[in-house]
Amino acid sequence: MNTRLSNVLSKAVLCAALAASLSGCVEMMVGSAVMGAVATADRRTLGAQTEDKAIAVKGEVRVAKIVGDAGHVNVTSYNRKVLLTGEVKDEAMKAAAEREVRAIDNVVSVTNELEVAGASSYTSRSNDTLITTKVKASLVDKKTVSAVSFKVVTERGNVYLMGIVTQREGNIAAEVAQGVSGVQRVVKIFEYISEEDLKAMQAQNGQAAS
Repeated sequence: MNTRLSNVLSKAVLCAALAASLSGCVEMMVGSAVMGAVATADRRTLGAQTEDKAIAVKGEVRVAKIVGDAGHVNVTSYNRKVLLTGEVKDEAMKAAAEREVRAIDNVVSVTNELEVAGASSYTSRSNDTLITTKVKASLVDKKTVSAVSFKVVTERGNVYLMGIVTQREGNIAAEVAQGVSGVQRVVKIFEYISEEDLKAMQAQNGQAAS
């Protein structure tokens, strides 16, 4: 009797483990499909997307060696154009951080928005994260632009918008961001394309016009 009960329990555990494994596989497949769709909708080439990730990682490592505990710097790359945000102790450190990032392979330009000030608090950074989330959600709600075409970075309440967009899309996004509570300033760091270029991109990706 005990042996039968043991066998039943063993089978039950095995089935549960198998089900969990299959569930995990399904989640992985769905997650990969979603990420693939987002990558396709991105207006950067796949090569540029890969290089942006590499630039950001290299930039964070190089800048950390310069700044250390004397501040905090965020490195964001979009289509090989880099944005530096955060705080440093002086102008010399600000310039040094920019030089290091400019020296990274494939970097096209650097927008240096570093502030000479003490490092921001945990509360301030948490608030920035919340603002970024709100701006992204507001862009999703705005049906006249493609939310995935924008990169949103927030530092001390200042919102930086990056992306490959038309003048019309850029203006709409800036207006949307400015309307989010807590936003102090909106800075547009866009790579502009024409409406004709946008239509060509959408046709190539099988997307409907915005």
